[in-house]
Amino acid sequence: MKPSNLIFILSDEHNKRVTGCYGHPMIRTPNLDRLAARGTRFTSAYTNCPICVPARAAFATGRYVHETRCWDNAIAYQGAPASWGHRLMEQGHHVASIGKLHYHGHDARKNGFDEEILPMHIVNGVGDLLGLIRDELPRRPGSAKLGPEAGRGESDYTRYDRSIAEETVKWLKDSAPKHRAKPWALYVGFVSPHFPLIAPPVFYDLYPEDQVPWPDLYAQEERPRHPFTDAMRKCLCFDEAFDGAAMVRRAITAYFGLTSFLDDNVGKILRALEETGLVENTRIVYSSDHGDNLGTRGMWGKSTMYEESAGIPMIMAGPDVPAGKVCDTPVTLADGFPTFIHSLGAKPDARDKGLPGTSLLDIVNGAAPKRTILSEYHAAGAITASYMLRHKQYKYVHYVGMPPMLFDLAADPHERRDLGTDPAHRATVAECERLLRAVVDPEAADRQARADQKAQIAKHGGTDAILKKGTFRYSPPPGVKAAYY
Repeated sequence: MKPSNLIFILSDEHNKRVTGCYGHPMIRTPNLDRLAARGTRFTSAYTNCPICVPARAAFATGRYVHETRCWDNAIAYQGAPASWGHRLMEQGHHVASIGKLHYHGHDARKNGFDEEILPMHIVNGVGDLLGLIRDELPRRPGSAKLGPEAGRGESDYTRYDRSIAEETVKWLKDSAPKHRAKPWALYVGFVSPHFPLIAPPVFYDLYPEDQVPWPDLYAQEERPRHPFTDAMRKCLCFDEAFDGAAMVRRAITAYFGLTSFLDDNVGKILRALEETGLVENTRIVYSSDHGDNLGTRGMWGKSTMYEESAGIPMIMAGPDVPAGKVCDTPVTLADGFPTFIHSLGAKPDARDKGLPGTSLLDIVNGAAPKRTILSEYHAAGAITASYMLRHKQYKYVHYVGMPPMLFDLAADPHERRDLGTDPAHRATVAECERLLRAVVDPEAADRQARADQKAQIAKHGGTDAILKKGTFRYSPPPGVKAAYY
């Protein structure tokens, strides 16, 4: 294939089902829909971890979480193992970043970039220490602000995303022409539709509150029970402060508004590509670091292995990418590493031979093998380690020391029937567990995660000191201080 520039746009917390091209009947995402129409949309894309920092480390390195040992939002990527950016820079390609990265520090070249513009990293190089505490999960009171604050307005995040879009357009017009000797790579990291669920009025008002869809399985008596999710609901107490249907609908309306706001910013980038003439030799990938439960089963935020949280949108367009295609092959953020190398025409490095990912260019053109992919979670609200395997039509979720979950996504795409303990599916559960153990020893990874987290707890003065300090709700953009609760 002809070497080409690559722009990888990564949003934050975008539930793939809340996208027009993924079949949502109400959401307005015209720019993403047009991108999908002229490219390929992946129906079975997943994060490698349904929380920000570990997912982004997997995306950077092409390695699973148990390999990077970036377990949670306090243990972030520090420049090793090597990222796709490092490999591209070694071969003379220019690599730029604009917006949220969520790495450990602000050394661009150490992080794998020639330049970082408006970067967001973990707070004070420390991050969310409260998420390290897992033996006895702490209650996170800041989570309860989600519903009461939801509505129309502006936030630090909406202002930040506008700046990211402006800087990206400026880079395409002013900087891209300076790097014509070799294809370049540009990473763009938006924060929408991540909470706070406060959407600019022009986008919020696209969606009448009384017409937005009601969350599936939201009523108390409908919510499935499992010791992992029961413990998570108590720790990440998002739903506790919701005082009725009106607040639920405001939260969903705001999320929809933020999604359309995100789409509008993506549109600004796509228009700049056309105006500069770069569209002919630039591939584009759009995805998100994870999804959002959005009230389904009484859960908000991320952190679960349900489709709303672990599933992500993934769209690719540009030279050599089939137009109007829908690809059912499972893919993950770890596939970003080989995709960057392939797209820019760089030479694969022998040191990366064992990476689990496959170039999306190979996948969309039918050159990839059948695959089993992995997501895992060891972070905030996780009383034990969880691992998700997508195998054929099945999603298998393995919990260390707890009953497994199994869903037949072909027959039950909304995961309303857990087959994990159904005797009729015992053989499928056993097969999936065997495949999981071929990739990772779940108990050993759980022990390693807890050991690394306890070392961080000790480094920061112990559990009591961390609990006394509290934590922030979300990482603030550059120039804004974190508020602790």
